[in-house]
Amino acid sequence: MRKRTLVSVLFLFSLLFLLPDQGRKLHANAEDSSDEVSDPPKVEEKLGGHGGLSTDSDVVHRESESISKKSLRSNAEKFEFQAEVSRLMDIIINSLYSNKDIFLRELISNASDALDKIRFLALTDKDVLGEGDNAKLEIQMKLDKAKKIISIRDRGIGMTKEDLIKNLGTIAKSGTSAFVEKMQSSGDLNLIGQFGVGFYSAYLVADYIEVISKHNDDIQHVWESKADGKFAVSEDTWNEPLGRGTEIRLHLRDEAGEYLEESKLKDLVKRYSEFINFPINLWASKEVETEVPAEEDESTEEETETTSTEEEKEEDAEDEDSEKKQKTKKVKETVYEWELLNDVKAIWLRSPKEVTEEEYTKFYHSLAKDFSDEKPMAWSHFNAEGDVEFKAVLYVPPKAAHDQYESYYNTNKANLKLYVRRVFISDEFDELLPKYLSFLKGLVDSDTLPLNVSREMLQQHSSLKTIKKKLIRKALDMIRKLAEEDPDEVHDDDKKDVEKFGENDEKKGQYTKFWNEFGKSIKLGIIEDASNRNRLAKLLRFETTKSDGKLTSLDQYIKRMKKGQKDVFYITGSSKEQLEKSPFLERLIKKGYEVIFFTDPVDEYLMQYLMDYEDKKFQNVSKEGLKVGKDSKVKELKEAFKELTKWWKESLASENVDDVKISNRLADTPCVVVTSKFGWSANMERIMQSQTLSDANKQAYMRGKRVLEINPRHPIIKELKERVASDPEDESVKETAQLMYQTALIESGFILNDPKDFAGRIYNSVKSSLKISPDAVAEEEVEAEETETSEEATETKSDDLPGGLNIEAEPVEEETPTKDEL
Repeated sequence: MRKRTLVSVLFLFSLLFLLPDQGRKLHANAEDSSDEVSDPPKVEEKLGGHGGLSTDSDVVHRESESISKKSLRSNAEKFEFQAEVSRLMDIIINSLYSNKDIFLRELISNASDALDKIRFLALTDKDVLGEGDNAKLEIQMKLDKAKKIISIRDRGIGMTKEDLIKNLGTIAKSGTSAFVEKMQSSGDLNLIGQFGVGFYSAYLVADYIEVISKHNDDIQHVWESKADGKFAVSEDTWNEPLGRGTEIRLHLRDEAGEYLEESKLKDLVKRYSEFINFPINLWASKEVETEVPAEEDESTEEETETTSTEEEKEEDAEDEDSEKKQKTKKVKETVYEWELLNDVKAIWLRSPKEVTEEEYTKFYHSLAKDFSDEKPMAWSHFNAEGDVEFKAVLYVPPKAAHDQYESYYNTNKANLKLYVRRVFISDEFDELLPKYLSFLKGLVDSDTLPLNVSREMLQQHSSLKTIKKKLIRKALDMIRKLAEEDPDEVHDDDKKDVEKFGENDEKKGQYTKFWNEFGKSIKLGIIEDASNRNRLAKLLRFETTKSDGKLTSLDQYIKRMKKGQKDVFYITGSSKEQLEKSPFLERLIKKGYEVIFFTDPVDEYLMQYLMDYEDKKFQNVSKEGLKVGKDSKVKELKEAFKELTKWWKESLASENVDDVKISNRLADTPCVVVTSKFGWSANMERIMQSQTLSDANKQAYMRGKRVLEINPRHPIIKELKERVASDPEDESVKETAQLMYQTALIESGFILNDPKDFAGRIYNSVKSSLKISPDAVAEEEVEAEETETSEEATETKSDDLPGGLNIEAEPVEEETPTKDEL
């Protein structure tokens, strides 16, 4: 009975509380009955305690028509996408077989960049962050399965109206054109993040996008587009104020329903954005067990009525105690709360021993926005201690950037992110590494540099030079290690080391791959960095006359040098195939010397700075000064051919030939043209002449003096010597000498100043061999064309005569009769 009484009392109390509230609701409904539309259901519920993605009850009422039809709001200012952006969006929208997953990583990456910017501004002005939820730097995501909407919100720097128009529509950044060209050639949409146009990847999954943004310097605006060539921007008066930051709403296509699953978004964040430097929270559901009051069974109450009075009295005392402990049961309930998706500690703050290879690879993909399947070639993770303390992670990318060497000296490229005490400062700081190492990617986190200083002051900070010096040393050590661990770098003379490597080792061929991608950077380093020139020279690779198509190093070349060889021999040209047939190599190869092939245009500049290595001088075999063993007959030959060399030099006076000498480098070729030791080689002359803004006057000053070297053992030279001795004024001999010099110029790699003169001499030589008179000329052409024209004109005029009278054409010498004369 006591239990019944208690239940009744509780029921009456609940009625007393509910009745006034119902009355208030009825009164409110009566007041609002004049409105045409009652409050519609909310688009989004309040998202936890963060005050993030949410709307009030008026949101749907204000924008339901626009969203349901996915049409641009009528009061918005309309714009058209620039042509390049439209091309880009057409490619993205029509990418039926591309990886659509990339859209999320690109939007999260953009949100992270916006958060980095506001945090950097807050270093000097704390007021920009605001208070409360606005000061929380995080990324939030929410799904609306009913309306097929994904919302991504950040509290970053936000965008003004001008920013929305500029960044998302009308002004195509340079990266847009570059990406479109890359897509048309390779079709790899995965590269979109590297070109700064990742936002547009959202159209892979959405057919209508809203971007709501609030900047501290402007009111809140909405950008919206259906990717139909137009977009609109309007003042936002219907959404909940963001405070600061950006919210992107993706209205998904029907075929993109998989992205409305929480598990799918979790997987994508884990795969692509695990190492983003800000919390990424998802409004996720989960089941929890809760205790609720258990309802009493009626059968239990009936049994209670039949019990004895004595038993009731005994239980009264127990009931009084148990009223406080009512019977409960556990039920499963679905609740929503923020779930942190990227809880991995920053890699550079961990010990290198604790980080796995897979984690390093994932971090590289996140850092470099390179989500291809290729791993970085190498990485270096280290902590620097001492006067300047910092942590750094450096990576060698698997491929060179598409514009790695375009405008190399005119652009400042920096691929290192600079942090100071875990606070991101800049990713455009180009003072940490020299230009030639700008292909490396990574980050530096310094505990020494000050936080609240400008970029200009930071560049002059004393600690920066120390950091730069250590980074260069670590970077070169990383590249050197990459070479040492490559089995292909170990040659036959190091068989013991070969056994240490397996044939299928994944590092096999890695340094060759590195050299093909970034070898030019090492060469530029030798030119630019005198303090590290010797270290960089050890990293040089090239093909030689003895390398059988494989790359070799200077150390390996020196090991194979012949006894008594003092110089490192090399030759420059446009291709290996051309150089292998060069007359400059004839005697060197016969005597067993090894010659390096330099075929890159930058090699000519390189060898002007790399004068020696390990006490060995470099000798260009196409220049003066080549010493190949000792020839006991040199003096005798010089004396025997003294008359010929003197005569030949005089006959070539108009060609600016400095001298004619006996050659020690020829075996089968009669003669070659070499240049002075410190002048331009033939290859360098060709490179300079091909420059767009080259100056012919300056080239004449830098052009090396030309020396004609003759082969005294060649039959043509011997015969020429006899002819000159018998009659030095013989015109045919002079003609032959001139022709041989011009031929030697071409074979030596020079460009003739007068190709017509050379061709005329060749034709005269052919005439002589065919026993045709030198005075024979081509017959004059008979003017047959004029005859045909006259005949046609006569036939045409005769057709106009009455009765079809036909008059034959007169000979060419006579005038054709006119119609009046007929």
